[in-house]
Amino acid sequence: MKNPEAVERMLADHALIGASLPGAGLPWLAREREEALARFATSGFPTTHDEDWKYTSVAPILRQALVAGASVGDADAAAGLIAALQLEPQAGHWLVFVDGHHAPQLSSLKPLPAGVVLGSLARALEQEPTQLAPHLSALTGQTVFGDLNTAFMADGAYLYLPDGAEVEESVHLLFLTTQSGVALHSRNLLIAGAGARATVIEHHAGVAGAVYLHNVLTQIALAENAAIGHYKLQQESAQAFHVAGIHASQQQGSRFESHSISLGARLARNDIATVFQAEGCDATLNGLYLAADGQHVDHHTLVDHAAPAGSSREYYRGVLDGAARAVFNGKVIVRPGAQKTNAQQSNHNLLLSCDAEIDTKPQLEIYADDVQCTHGATVGQIDEQQRFYLRSRGIDDAVAQALLVHAFAHDVVERIGVPSLRQRLEQILLARLPQAGHLGEAA
Repeated sequence: MKNPEAVERMLADHALIGASLPGAGLPWLAREREEALARFATSGFPTTHDEDWKYTSVAPILRQALVAGASVGDADAAAGLIAALQLEPQAGHWLVFVDGHHAPQLSSLKPLPAGVVLGSLARALEQEPTQLAPHLSALTGQTVFGDLNTAFMADGAYLYLPDGAEVEESVHLLFLTTQSGVALHSRNLLIAGAGARATVIEHHAGVAGAVYLHNVLTQIALAENAAIGHYKLQQESAQAFHVAGIHASQQQGSRFESHSISLGARLARNDIATVFQAEGCDATLNGLYLAADGQHVDHHTLVDHAAPAGSSREYYRGVLDGAARAVFNGKVIVRPGAQKTNAQQSNHNLLLSCDAEIDTKPQLEIYADDVQCTHGATVGQIDEQQRFYLRSRGIDDAVAQALLVHAFAHDVVERIGVPSLRQRLEQILLARLPQAGHLGEAA
């Protein structure tokens, strides 16, 4: 067992609160929790000797005295913060969670198509556990933190789309953490029936200065010809830790879009994976990470072409300043028999200081011969020729750099299909650039 003291603390926490977790009385879920806890107890927390964690140490998390679970947060006190975080007030469907608990008084759901269910996962476990069982029991290949999530999951979002259902307005899931010293384990479950369509925005934020761990796992199941657009915006407290998994399973002709924007947290780890279970699937994985002041952000992605005639595109960009560090590990697997696969993957990084560091590792594993697959990565600094070109036209050096960084990051921002989210990201990007106020004049 690795990190035995930290493991013992987690096991003790589970002994205290396990019986009070949602669904504790369901035999199938109790079995899932017990098996996950047993795997965790055997393996312990990962170290840098583990290949998938080679460049990301979880030691800073383990040094914190974090208590699993949290009391119900003060929803009224959080209302003002939530109003500032809303992308577009009065638009879409809003499901709000404060300190890991659903806050119905802060949520706002508009009328939904017949048969569509949107609400708290904890409540769904009480009202329709048989609908959830096949999906919550089907998670495989998760990290140690995924096992912890299964053992401790308390609440999160549940979206069920019956065959043919289409939710026109975006579904916004807002997770706000206000307390320090807690370890929260949120689980989201999104199920799309045949031909169903929806856009989901998963937004994580925390009160400035709060120290906590948010370990969140999102499962997405797409039936034949279903389409889900999933946008994740991570703006946790600068002292927080964010560990997340997004696991999608795709059936014939389904389309999955994942957009991961990582801006906050002291340490952030994102594992994003999709598996093509039948032919003709399509997946797009885009990401942008901005890190500075010693932040550490890690993206591990996996596109598993387990069936023929699938298409995937992956496009990640990172901007690092100060002593920030980033990790990108993108893997595409083309299984035997997955002929006619088309897969593209790229990762580009811009380093703004001598202390910034990126470890990038794009990977292709191909076991079929009739495929078109490409991958690549770049790491570099501001192009001096481009900077000189702008300077020669009377643009100040700092403004020139801001223009070039903005253009580099905007290449991902413009791929965001939700106008309100794209506008918010533009505002955030401009606010983080020096001399941003003069960009309009320079243009």
